[in-house]
Amino acid sequence: MSDFPKAEDPWSREQADRLLRVVEDMFHRVDVEALVHGFTEDCVFRFAEQPERRGRAALREFFTARLARQKGYRLKKTLLALDRNVLTNLWEGTWQDRDTGKAMAGRGLETWRMRDGMIAVWDAAFNVWQQGGPRTSPVM
Repeated sequence: MSDFPKAEDPWSREQADRLLRVVEDMFHRVDVEALVHGFTEDCVFRFAEQPERRGRAALREFFTARLARQKGYRLKKTLLALDRNVLTNLWEGTWQDRDTGKAMAGRGLETWRMRDGMIAVWDAAFNVWQQGGPRTSPVM
C-alpha cells in the first residue's frame, strides 16, 4: 500500500474506505512524503488547536514534527460520511510520547475535501489523553 488512491468525483464508499486504509499504512510506516503527496499543492489544513496553514511545505513540517513526537503511532480510521468529494472519518490512535515516555491515546474527527483525487482541505478535531489516565477537558 504505497500509492495514494485516486478517485473521480463522486467518490464511492469503497474508494473512500480504500483511501483510509492506505493513509493508515502511511502513518504506520511514518511515510511523511507519501502523506504530503496525497494533498494538493495549495492544500489548506486546520488541525486541532493549531492555526490554519497552507501548502505542502507547511504540511510536511507539521507531519514531521507530529510523527517525531508520536513514537510507534498506530491508528484506525472509520468512514462516517461521504458526500460526493467530501469524506468524514473518525480515528483513534495510540503512541508513546517522545518527550515524556508516557503511553498516550487520542480520538479525532476529520473532514477531507477532495480535489483531483487529493485532499485539498483538511479540518480535524483531536482529543488526547494519557492511556489509563483521566479524560479531562478544559471546558468541563
